[in-house]
Amino acid sequence: MADWLKNAIFYQIYPQSFMDSNKDGIGDFKGIIQKLDYIKDTGFNAIWLNPCFDSPFGDAGYDVRDYKKTAERYGSNEELKELFKQCHDRGIHILLDLVPGHTSVEHEWFKKSMQPQKNEFTDRYIWTDSVWEQPDGLNCIRGISDRDGSAAVNFFSMQPALNYGYAVPTKPYQQKPDAPAPTATREAIKDIMKFWLDMGCDGFRVDMAGSLVKCDPEYKETIKLWQDITGYLKTYYPDAAMVSEWGEPQYSLAGGFDMDFLLHFGPEGYTSLFRSEKPYFSKKGEGTPTKFSELYDVSYASAKKHGGLVCIPSGNHDMDRIARYRDFDELKCCFAFLLTMPGAPFIYYGDEIGMEYMEGLVSKEGGFGRTGSRTPMQWNSGKNSGFSDADSSMLYLPTSAAPDRPNVEAQLNDPDSLLNEVKKLIALRQANPALQSYGDFEFVYCRDNRYPLIYKRSSETQEILVCVNPSGKEADAVLSDEVRGKIIYSLGGSAVVNGKTVKMPPCSACCILMS
Repeated sequence: MADWLKNAIFYQIYPQSFMDSNKDGIGDFKGIIQKLDYIKDTGFNAIWLNPCFDSPFGDAGYDVRDYKKTAERYGSNEELKELFKQCHDRGIHILLDLVPGHTSVEHEWFKKSMQPQKNEFTDRYIWTDSVWEQPDGLNCIRGISDRDGSAAVNFFSMQPALNYGYAVPTKPYQQKPDAPAPTATREAIKDIMKFWLDMGCDGFRVDMAGSLVKCDPEYKETIKLWQDITGYLKTYYPDAAMVSEWGEPQYSLAGGFDMDFLLHFGPEGYTSLFRSEKPYFSKKGEGTPTKFSELYDVSYASAKKHGGLVCIPSGNHDMDRIARYRDFDELKCCFAFLLTMPGAPFIYYGDEIGMEYMEGLVSKEGGFGRTGSRTPMQWNSGKNSGFSDADSSMLYLPTSAAPDRPNVEAQLNDPDSLLNEVKKLIALRQANPALQSYGDFEFVYCRDNRYPLIYKRSSETQEILVCVNPSGKEADAVLSDEVRGKIIYSLGGSAVVNGKTVKMPPCSACCILMS
């Protein structure tokens, strides 16, 4: 386990929308470098960078054309290397986004696999033996070359699935995970990781990590695959960190990942917090925390068993922004929760200022309904919100035209802003070991359809009680033990502690350092 994860707080950057340095309307590596001081000053000490490799951008870079070459629109390999250096000079670690499950149809590997003549790459993708046969349980593309067969795809039709084998092969075209071609694919991924780690990156977020071995419902072969890859990393790159897009920590952490996310797909516990029909973090006070707690207890137990982390993101490029339907009081409560929970927090760019989901946009690069969460960062109230000096017609996506749109400059100058509250919470977390990644966790008051939510964080030297009341009404809880301690953080008014009773104002949070 990389030691630096113990107090890591991640900032997710969608590179095309973060900062444009060359006036072409698209964000780039030099633009990110320009804003590293902002990232550091806010308190973030780690970055997850969405895909930046060469791509035809049918799926915003998740359709990779060349794993060892950066996309020209972001800059060169050398410029990415300089970004790594500039991050490290500021004490910031940076993860790249690895897409091991599929490539673009324009990747050289796939072009060679389409050839009818047998070659090194013939079986590096999943092909049936006849163009009339569709691969079991997967969509496919067919009739695209003279090779007789249908090629499985993982997502969009331009993303053919790489072959890592089938847990239990049942058809002639299905190979075992240890067959020569699946083994070669695995080794190629290790080689790609080595290439970027040697250049200076600090690890990877892994796209669709649980989907590599097919027909593997209990993930036994997928876990073995990742144990092989993470074992290689732990041997040669012990400080590298790996976080999976899996959403099931009991499997991903067993595979050797350092971290996994709670995500918007799968069990509904995560969505019940911020994005359900009746979210818990709402002034309406109609939500319940128990859907989350039931999921989290299982996930946290897996994390303790495997020595890994369960990470709760504010959002990401695939979700509606957390600010959609939430006001700033509610958002402050959301961040009071996110930045006091175990695991490494992941904050999506712009969420720290309450950037809103932009309604009604035409899909861009396969974004479809996700496009509204991918708009340019709002740095100030000037031209293109400070994202780019290009003509607005050239922008990757339009910036918000709302006169009251949030921006960094205004919020830095407002002591009551969401951004300054986030900075305060990050500083609180970094000053208190109990609140950091590996601090122990226990629900203290978590009742169905009740507010507040109270949990205990603890380390060898500290015990902190965290109380959050996102509802618009005063709420109180009677605990099993008397509460004795000092309030070290308060949001939305002062909580009243009297013996075993904690009474909280509407839309409030507090942290009590127990004595």
